[in-house]
Amino acid sequence: MSTGSNRPRIVPYTTRWSSEHKLRVPVIHRPGRPGIAFADEILTDRDRHGVLWERVPSCPGQGEPEFGNVHSGRQRRAMRNLLCQVCAGPADRDDRGTLWLLPDYEGYHADWPGWPENLATPEPPICQRCAHIATAACPALRKGHVALRVARPTLSGIRGALYRPGPLFPTPVDEIMAAFEDPTTPWICAAHLVRELFGCTIVN
Repeated sequence: MSTGSNRPRIVPYTTRWSSEHKLRVPVIHRPGRPGIAFADEILTDRDRHGVLWERVPSCPGQGEPEFGNVHSGRQRRAMRNLLCQVCAGPADRDDRGTLWLLPDYEGYHADWPGWPENLATPEPPICQRCAHIATAACPALRKGHVALRVARPTLSGIRGALYRPGPLFPTPVDEIMAAFEDPTTPWICAAHLVRELFGCTIVN
């Protein structure tokens, strides 16, 4: 929630603020194994899957909200615990599953056979109250959206910057999604957790 007179009334929990820019940390080849590491890596830089995560300070409410940019730490918490991406309360759930609200317009998912079933998404779920707010406030959703009940939202991987080996230091070359067990994952600095959506029911 924002209090400044020139700011929107609602700032989603996962939105990054201007005070929360990613920290510039030297990326090196991981000693003794394939992949990347931080030059001054500490234990909390990796999750239980061994994935390296970007470092971003957490100071929500300081500066201006950067709508469209996601704070990796809060996205990760919301995704891991099935929290609403707007208010950080529990996402809505009924006997058909957890509620997701996703963009749905021509071309958005043209390359995903069977959409929305088996969709891999970095978008956290949502609660029913915030779903109504988001459809009115979010430009991407105003273009078209769909509400889903998901029976089995399965944590499956990450999205982030893919690095390639370089003569001195690894070089970022692309942003991709990859499963935890994918051989490219050790070369990714993660920014988002990804869930695959199984057992989808489109709802009003």
